[in-house]
Amino acid sequence: MTKLSLYGIPNCDTVKKARRWLDANGVEYDFHDYKKEGADEQRLAGWIADKGLDAVLNTRGTTYRKLPDADKAAAADSHTAVALLVQHPSMIKRPVAEAGHTVLVGFKEDEWSAAFLQA
Repeated sequence: MTKLSLYGIPNCDTVKKARRWLDANGVEYDFHDYKKEGADEQRLAGWIADKGLDAVLNTRGTTYRKLPDADKAAAADSHTAVALLVQHPSMIKRPVAEAGHTVLVGFKEDEWSAAFLQA
């Protein structure tokens, strides 16, 4: 399997849970910290194309709720949402795990087991 890349913010509780699970199961991964490294426009566009905007955009967080109405309207369109997510990576649902063509958004242990643990 292609090495796993994990995208998120280190102080996020769900990211912490996912990292503990990966470590406990011996899954090697590279961690991409949005706060330090930013978010890649092409990668985000690919995730949205693959998973849908609703799966990638976190509308429950503080960052989204504080946006002006015009930006919230722009976030509803997958083409303009990418620029907002690059500008505000805290609005990306976390974590995102990517290995080859497999992309999982959020941490669900059963999904991650099926995708990342060898039988």
